[in-house]
Amino acid sequence: MLDQSERGDLLSRVTNDATTLSGALESNLTQILVQATSIIGIIVMMLVLNVQLSLIFFVAIPLSYFVMKLITKKTQVLFRRQQQELGALNGLIEEVYDGHLIIKSFNHEAKSAEKFDGINQRFFKSYLSSRFYSGLSAPLMKLINNLAYIGICVAGGIFVITGTLTIGGIQAFLIYANNIASPTALISNNLNFIQSGAAAAERIFEFLDREEEQADVGTAVLDVTNAKGSIEFNNVEFGYIPERTLFHDVSLKAEPGEILAVVGPSGAGKTTLVNLLMRFYEINHGSILLEGLNVKELTRHNLRSAFGMVLQDTWLFDGTIEENIAYGKSGATREDVIAAAKKAQCDEFIKKLPLGYETRIGGDFTTLSEGECQLLAIARTIIADPKVLILDEATSSVDTRTEILITQAMEAMMKGRTTFIIAHRLFTIKNADKIIFMMEGDIKEVGSHAELMKLGGLYANLYLSASDN
Repeated sequence: MLDQSERGDLLSRVTNDATTLSGALESNLTQILVQATSIIGIIVMMLVLNVQLSLIFFVAIPLSYFVMKLITKKTQVLFRRQQQELGALNGLIEEVYDGHLIIKSFNHEAKSAEKFDGINQRFFKSYLSSRFYSGLSAPLMKLINNLAYIGICVAGGIFVITGTLTIGGIQAFLIYANNIASPTALISNNLNFIQSGAAAAERIFEFLDREEEQADVGTAVLDVTNAKGSIEFNNVEFGYIPERTLFHDVSLKAEPGEILAVVGPSGAGKTTLVNLLMRFYEINHGSILLEGLNVKELTRHNLRSAFGMVLQDTWLFDGTIEENIAYGKSGATREDVIAAAKKAQCDEFIKKLPLGYETRIGGDFTTLSEGECQLLAIARTIIADPKVLILDEATSSVDTRTEILITQAMEAMMKGRTTFIIAHRLFTIKNADKIIFMMEGDIKEVGSHAELMKLGGLYANLYLSASDN
């Protein structure tokens, strides 16, 4: 679901929609119950005083119900649209915030402002319409009550003239009839907020009802400490959408300690291959084995504890450098953190920072270069001591000196570990034990660099064209 939804809209569901629903349930629902109790008490007293006048007053009830039903039907649609537009607005704000440098570099500030204004206007119109129609309920309820009040006055006057009711009796009845108008109007008004909460609840439950990760059902246990890192893909089929298969009968074997580079054009399925390995998605057919155990038979926690990941788009959390490195290992000590930082070639630049390992990063704190962030990500993976590494060639956008440091850190980290490298630049993976060339979800060629160059197939053509460029 996270891959198929806007982040801003999801955040709007768990913040704005949740707040709207909470407000509707906490205050408005309580008010409705209180006012409903008052109405029941008043109706009982009216029946005690005079049944005939009560029946005249009760004629207004079906009319009130009909009016409320019409208003509710209209406002429900409007409140739903309002929450949807608010989600779209939050999504755009987050998109602009994340991409503000790109927007500025292409001089698209005016276009972004225009797009924001368009969504904001739609939100404003839906908000205004929902408030207008919901605001009609209270005065309409008051009008119906006043009409009923007039009917009671006329009928009561006739009863007094005929001697079936005293003036004191009609006066007491009118007081109750007048008092019922206030709680009725309050209930009508609170029902509008309940409608807003219902629209928010619909979006929240739509989110909650989405298909979750399949529950772990396996009972096998992987001994991560003694694992060697052997991996097998056997006749794997997979598609993000069931009716569109991306992988067709993919088979692959990685021996312990092997370095495997996964290459191919964009959309070939390189990232999908490693996502399946870590069970971010479930395969449709076939099996994936780690140490001879089917990954489906392992819990995700047990499985993923054997892996370490370093992605090109580095993600660091808001906190100190020490906390970010220690994130890879529960209960890591300062000595563990420093040892990992030294192996990752980042201890030197950390010590040069004013607060060293206590330097805060993320948010509005110290800004590190992209290369320094990648080194910290490598240190975070090193401290976890994984048996299998997944590297998204994190060296394509840094300076030469930093790239050398990253390369050295990665080489030290890969030693003795099974490693999958998602390669974007072919000359960086010439020394890989196996190069896996993928295209359109299928493995087309497998072999060393020398073997594939000698074969003169797809990899050789791609490598030669890259060399020419």
